[in-house]
Amino acid sequence: MLKVIGCLVSEHDPWLVALAAAICTLSASTAIELLRHARKAVRSLRAVWLCVAAVAGGSGIWATHFVAMLAFEPHLPSGYASGLTTLSLVYAVVLTGIGLTVALVRTVPFASAAGGAILGGGIAAMHYTGMAAFEIAGRIHWDPVLVAASLVLGAVLGSAALPVALSRQSFRTRAAGALLLLGAICSHHFTAMGAVTIVPDPSIVVSESAIPARWLAVGVALASVTILLLACAALALDIRDRRHAAFERERLHSLANAAVEGLIVCRGDMIVNANESFGKLVDVVASELLNCDLSRFLPEAGTRLALASHPEQPVEAELRQAGGDTIPVELIMRPVTYGNQPHYAIAVRDLRARRRAEGQIQFLAHHDALTGLANRTSFNQRLEQEIKLAEASGRKLAVLCLDLDRFKEVNDLFGHAAGDTMLVTVAQTVSEILDETQMMARLGGDEFAILMPCEHGVAAGRFAEHVLEALRRGNADATGPVVASSVGIAIYPDDAQERAALLSYADTALYRAKSEGRGTYRFFEAKMGAQVRERRLLEHDMRHAIARGEMYLVYQPQTDVATGAVTGFEVLLRWRHPERGSVSPAVFIPIAEESGIILQIGEWVLREACREAASWPNPLSVAVNVSAVQILTPHFVQLVHEVLFQTGLKSERLEVEITETALIRDPSRAQSNLRQLKALGVRIAMDDFGTGYSSLSNLRTYPFDKIKIDSSFIRAVDANDQTAAIVRSVLGLGRGLGLPVLAEGVESEEELRFLASEQCQAAQGYLMGRPGAIGLFSQHTHGRKDERDTSEMAA
Repeated sequence: MLKVIGCLVSEHDPWLVALAAAICTLSASTAIELLRHARKAVRSLRAVWLCVAAVAGGSGIWATHFVAMLAFEPHLPSGYASGLTTLSLVYAVVLTGIGLTVALVRTVPFASAAGGAILGGGIAAMHYTGMAAFEIAGRIHWDPVLVAASLVLGAVLGSAALPVALSRQSFRTRAAGALLLLGAICSHHFTAMGAVTIVPDPSIVVSESAIPARWLAVGVALASVTILLLACAALALDIRDRRHAAFERERLHSLANAAVEGLIVCRGDMIVNANESFGKLVDVVASELLNCDLSRFLPEAGTRLALASHPEQPVEAELRQAGGDTIPVELIMRPVTYGNQPHYAIAVRDLRARRRAEGQIQFLAHHDALTGLANRTSFNQRLEQEIKLAEASGRKLAVLCLDLDRFKEVNDLFGHAAGDTMLVTVAQTVSEILDETQMMARLGGDEFAILMPCEHGVAAGRFAEHVLEALRRGNADATGPVVASSVGIAIYPDDAQERAALLSYADTALYRAKSEGRGTYRFFEAKMGAQVRERRLLEHDMRHAIARGEMYLVYQPQTDVATGAVTGFEVLLRWRHPERGSVSPAVFIPIAEESGIILQIGEWVLREACREAASWPNPLSVAVNVSAVQILTPHFVQLVHEVLFQTGLKSERLEVEITETALIRDPSRAQSNLRQLKALGVRIAMDDFGTGYSSLSNLRTYPFDKIKIDSSFIRAVDANDQTAAIVRSVLGLGRGLGLPVLAEGVESEEELRFLASEQCQAAQGYLMGRPGAIGLFSQHTHGRKDERDTSEMAA
């Protein structure tokens, strides 16, 4: 009697035992790897890989059994029935395949454990069918207890092997699953072999068709190893392909991370991939987003429904961050194939910058970009609303227009940055004294308007005083240009009942305030309209007067008092309007200075005068009056130099006449420009001395070459003792400073004799010659002099 387990050591071929152990280990490891690989494969290829796993695992289990059986050497005739041997292989492959397939069914609870148990049953079916194929000259007896134990061991270890192998993506879990499967195979085989007892019986004859043990050993070993190696080769090729695919996915993932917009790939509600930009949007590391629910970040069901209903159409939504805050985003969904399976990708665009830009655009549509005040459009809309409210309530509504006095000069002298600062200061200063019912707007340039509901016009006047006082207080600490403003007021419904008329009348009142001294306020009066309209028409016509040839120059001679010789000419500007006739310089010059047109006119006068003087054979001087606006412009000296160069007039023949008013606006700028003119060789005369400020310090500070006494002091100087005393003082001052003095407005022989007796150097007036075209004085400009000149000029 032979106990198989008892002769395991003495009656077994150790090389075949080692071969069985190697085959078992290789088959268990291969089956586990192929099973995991099949789970990752797409549905169309999963069945193929399950078949490969079934063939490799089942054949390996079968080979392990028969090689181990062949290692047993009972020293009795033996063999294997070919039919049952083949059937045992079929059982091993089929049941192994069924068990592996069941293990991958996700919808069945404990499917992996059930599949492992089926795999254990396949081991048992293969083993006992293979034992049934074993023919030997003896009788085989089975121990039922050990048979039952072998069945339990195979099923339990098999049901544990597959869940462990499929639990996690790590080498440790794969190795643990393979060891459990190896344990299931070996424990079942050796326990079942321990249940076998062979009683020799010479009467039992092994059939001639039975396969000899040695030949079966070689065939089984070669076939099993070949199948296992082929399975390993297929697995290695697929792993290589998967690594290449993983490399491509990583490359694509890197490209996705380079995108500014957030990108996520989802299957159902689960995120299977996300780039770093999306991670930054939701404040979560991109790697931690895998397998997260999309609804965690897009909680609104309507948003998800809109994405699914309108693929490739942008949907605006709120994206929830990890901290619970939400940000506006734009979502675009597109179906994609990811990992050979249908998924959908969502592009997530951050809308915060766009919303800020839209808000800024919306703000700029209704507000001034520099000051932040309401713009003209918003003011007009609010004014329309307030007019309707005032009409319904019976209250009054005041519209206050204000602008900055001499704002253009601030831009010219200090630059546009200083002008912008002044505008912002005015807006802030006035806004601080407004209440919630009032509104201030910037209409354009330095023009502002204030809307004020009130009970009567007196309240509007008091408010205008508060505005002007606030601006004056702001000048106390100012280091730059001084802010000065004028205010015009129109009342609804007293002055007008329409928006456009109210604004126009308030603007008219503003012009009146500016013309009556500035720094004050005026209410609209009906008679103002015609005056302002007339002034504006005149300003409009003056802008085109030079181009139309309406302006021209006249010349008035300046003579030596002692000899009567003409020493030069003063250039005077005249305007002959096609409809109004001759317009007095006293009328249009102030308008030109206030509107800035004086810069254009002044340049034309300077060029024409220098061009004319350069054509005179007799090198007489030419005197040109320069406005305060001109002398304070930054490029005036450059303009004079350019005109002298282009006309060819020598600089010492040009005399620039300025009044003291020009000096007090910006003394440092005036002094700088005058010194630069002096450096060019241009002579400088103080015009209208005795009027205005008449500060003696100006004669010492500024580089004057001549003093011109105003004509108001020359009139009847021979008969008025006080006037005579003033003229004597100025002449004495001139002699003390070494400055020649020219008397203006000389109209009688008596006045001329007085000036001669007081040693006045030069004179100018109707007595010497009235202003006229330069052609009337050709005898002087061309050097033809005779004794009749003086008498003719006096006539």
